[in-house]
Amino acid sequence: MNIDTNTIFSMTEANRNFSMVTRAVDQYGTAIIFKNNKPRYEVRVFEDAAQDETAADKDVLEISNRLLQRNAAVYEELAK
Repeated sequence: MNIDTNTIFSMTEANRNFSMVTRAVDQYGTAIIFKNNKPRYEVRVFEDAAQDETAADKDVLEISNRLLQRNAAVYEELAK
């Protein structure tokens, strides 16, 4: 994962000025909040999060077909 240095904030900085974090999210699409010098939280636009978590039907069908082909012998045995 590549992190733009303009989108990194400490926990203290985020607590003091959360609007600055949201402006970075609006401009860059995401912000990372560090806690104890380690990335801890990712802040992003809500619509983007919902879109990222949804797989396209085409992708799901492709994965299903691959699994069926890979495990065809097992499915045939179970069908008996």
